[in-house]
Amino acid sequence: MPTSTRVCLLLLAVAACDAPPAKDAPKVATIQAKRVEPAGTADAPPADTGRPPDSKSDVPPVIVPGGPAEDSVVSMPDSLTAENIPPIPRAIADGVGTYSEARSALALEWHPKDHSLLIRTRFADTDQVHEVKMAGGDRRQLTFFSDRVGGATYPPVGDGGFFVLSKDIGGNEFAQNWRFDRADGKLTLLTDGASKNSLGPWTRAGDRFAYTSTRRNKKDTDFYVVDPRDPSSDKLVAEVEGGGWSPQDFSADGNQLLALEYVSVNESYLWLFDLATGERTKLTEKTGDVPVAWSGASFTADGKGVITTTDGKGEFRELVTLDLASKQTSPLGPPVQWDVDSFAVSHDRKKLASVVNEGGIDRLRLHDLPSGRERPIKTRLPAGTIGGLNFHPDGKLLAFTLSSARSPADTYVLDVQSGVIERWTESEVGTLNPATFSEPELVTWKSFDGREIPGFYYKPPARFTGKRPVVVIVHGGPEGQSQTGFIGRNNYYLNELGVALLYPNVRGSTGYGKTYVRLDNGAQREDSVKDLGAALDWIASRPDLDAERVMIMGGSYGGYMTLAASVHFADRIRCAVDIVGISNFVTFLENTEAYRRDLRRAEYGDERDPELRKKLLEISPLTRAAEIKKPLFVIQGKNDPRVPASEAHQIVATLKQGGTPVWYLEGKDEGHGFQKKRNQDYQMYATILFMKKFLLDGMSE
Repeated sequence: MPTSTRVCLLLLAVAACDAPPAKDAPKVATIQAKRVEPAGTADAPPADTGRPPDSKSDVPPVIVPGGPAEDSVVSMPDSLTAENIPPIPRAIADGVGTYSEARSALALEWHPKDHSLLIRTRFADTDQVHEVKMAGGDRRQLTFFSDRVGGATYPPVGDGGFFVLSKDIGGNEFAQNWRFDRADGKLTLLTDGASKNSLGPWTRAGDRFAYTSTRRNKKDTDFYVVDPRDPSSDKLVAEVEGGGWSPQDFSADGNQLLALEYVSVNESYLWLFDLATGERTKLTEKTGDVPVAWSGASFTADGKGVITTTDGKGEFRELVTLDLASKQTSPLGPPVQWDVDSFAVSHDRKKLASVVNEGGIDRLRLHDLPSGRERPIKTRLPAGTIGGLNFHPDGKLLAFTLSSARSPADTYVLDVQSGVIERWTESEVGTLNPATFSEPELVTWKSFDGREIPGFYYKPPARFTGKRPVVVIVHGGPEGQSQTGFIGRNNYYLNELGVALLYPNVRGSTGYGKTYVRLDNGAQREDSVKDLGAALDWIASRPDLDAERVMIMGGSYGGYMTLAASVHFADRIRCAVDIVGISNFVTFLENTEAYRRDLRRAEYGDERDPELRKKLLEISPLTRAAEIKKPLFVIQGKNDPRVPASEAHQIVATLKQGGTPVWYLEGKDEGHGFQKKRNQDYQMYATILFMKKFLLDGMSE
């Protein structure tokens, strides 16, 4: 299924799609490079900027005829449908308690004049836009939709009388842009109401912003420019081919637009569009036979260069300046031996903030421009994931979001001059003591070819003695990464059930160099599945872990990995949970939304080629579904544009015919992973029941 897309520690276990700070299309003052792929291209849950699962709702009891007595079971929301899931005892919901009460607060955008900040958090069922004016200040809710808001952006100048927000319906990811007037809350639609649209950068004058839309043919992400004050000003400025385009930055005069063309995690290009003449110039090319990845782009102060990241000269993405005349790059700042995952440039182009991904732990850095000299940051941050970098238009403050093992994603603010960081929000974890949450241990194991595979291992509390059962949680992407962010409700499995958690970063994961990312391409696809087999060997070698009680769980591409593990390691696992997973690569490629199809073919192969089609069918779990003998729980959103619900339907139907125990849960108002709190809650309760029945030997309540 983040981007990122680097993907933070996968919370699909219970929340289906909670991932680290989403990279909505970058703005002038926030040029993001964390997710090299545009939103909606990778097979990962919707990038959600690292937020933990939403909290538990009060679900009324229901009388099940001929079954448990009133008040003894949890009722299923009308928004869900289920097959073969037994009545869920009320004791499970009661036992979960405040583990489902955690929430987060993600930095979105500064007000152009004062120092108030738009954040995204949840007071009810979905994430909405709120405003906070100081560290520890009240969160004032501004939007009240039934569906979550994806992002919000102010123009960089003006009185802050409006902002533009992005929102879809029922998780379909066909987001529309709206102008939200602060005075009266009036909403004005800025897009066509039907296509997929992005948020994008503003001109420096704040009179227009650029965005992409598929409205022309539902496939290509063309460029549009609009003044939100006058929706009739909306103008198509460039038709492009492909679904991987995103606007990055405007020139000082607003007449040129930097853009990124994403082909795959390994290959992307920077372009310059002249909006007055229609001329387009390709700024970057392949280096020999090896494709190069570029991510993020911002004009330098003099307009003669572009600040960006690239892996063109090494294994990792580094900050560079690209000279527009010579097309040559020069390093920006001191070298680092890890990926620069994201960066943001201040409005005056004098400061740059970056995030370096050090093996799954993010480090914040601050630089002067144009020298690249690093400035000191005096406040020490906990190990975790960082995203949502956003400079205030005056350049004095930098907002960002931090998620760590013992804290949900929260908004922090760095004073650029002093180097001091303040925590502006402190999100709740119910009545739990976050100091009791397990912190991850970085572990490695050798795979079939001798390559070391990294992962993060969470131990249950010491009071759980003996060999502990294990849940292996596989991230999506495949160009994603499990990192050291907040694992939310998954702490329940550790603290209350005594289940150990292992988050592997199998080959194909980002964060370990471009060679590692490519190791699962083409005919090597199942080598990543072998890495899971090696993880099972590692579990068997541990005296504290029970190799006889292992469950595999993953979402989207991680769902494919879960199904593949159920085929290949049926004799080594107890059960599996597949969330919005790919069951057949051919039908997936044929049915995923048109704007994604070619992007996914670049990763998996083109099903229209007879030889590739044969290979894709050969490695598809559906082809070998008869070998899946252990119980499977399948979870799917009806409106999923990435991995269509048909992928779930066909694996469920096939397993039922073969007599394999299979549970199925579908969200009528959900897409690529459950986003609504009531649905997340029920998914968690059902997952716990499934675990107790099949992993924990019928553990009683």
